[in-house]
Amino acid sequence: MLLSWSSEPSSAAASGGPPLAPPTTLPLERHAVFLDLDGTLLDYAPHPRAVAADAPLLALLETLTRRSGGALALVSGRSIEALDALLTPLRLPVSGLHGFERRSASGARTRHAAPAARALALARGLLAEVAARDPRIRLEDKRFALALHFRQIPELEPAIVEAARAIAAQVGGGLEMLLGPRVVELTPQGVSKASAIAEFMREPPFAGRRPLFVGDDATDELAFEWVNAAGGLSVAVNPAGVTSASTRLRSVREVRTWLQGLRGEDSG
Repeated sequence: MLLSWSSEPSSAAASGGPPLAPPTTLPLERHAVFLDLDGTLLDYAPHPRAVAADAPLLALLETLTRRSGGALALVSGRSIEALDALLTPLRLPVSGLHGFERRSASGARTRHAAPAARALALARGLLAEVAARDPRIRLEDKRFALALHFRQIPELEPAIVEAARAIAAQVGGGLEMLLGPRVVELTPQGVSKASAIAEFMREPPFAGRRPLFVGDDATDELAFEWVNAAGGLSVAVNPAGVTSASTRLRSVREVRTWLQGLRGEDSG
């Protein structure tokens, strides 16, 4: 089942990226703010459960929510439950599992059509076989999505991606493959971070504002494109290659510093 590893490293991503930094002055009361979490507001860890939200981040999110009049949402590959646990005591508008599930500013929960239970079960077993090949590969079960993390062994990326692609093709059932930084996921088809942002933008307090989205990897590209087409501002964090984002920042630290400097009408 495509479980023989090659030691060949993956090819480097094409160089390049947007040359411009985002503006330092931005009226938050006229923007709808959408933020990825991992790699954007928090640095990556060897495994998602090793990530912790620090007090300055929680304070920053509270401040941004107030300055934007509540028009702030997280758009993440994590589940809503995982986001809530990580960001306790905050309970923000969020989209989880790459657009599959969402909680609006009013607290209403919605979910798109789930992948077939049989396909998920089969994929879970096959991905577990892949993870068993090396203890540094971690299988993360998100119930409606499954992820293989290989941050400690990036040289095995080609073989892991090939195996995941074959599994996705074999199981079908409404699952598709997404590739992120040192992670490959099987996620529900037909949704994305772009579709989640579009859904938020049809609701208060986001509707009628200019969208702003900050993200860091390939799973954010559709969202960058959607925000650009809507006349918004897209920000890529440390892009490894070509990106659709219109501006960029170099690190999580730069993102936090930039966001902290933005002001709304209630700020001095």
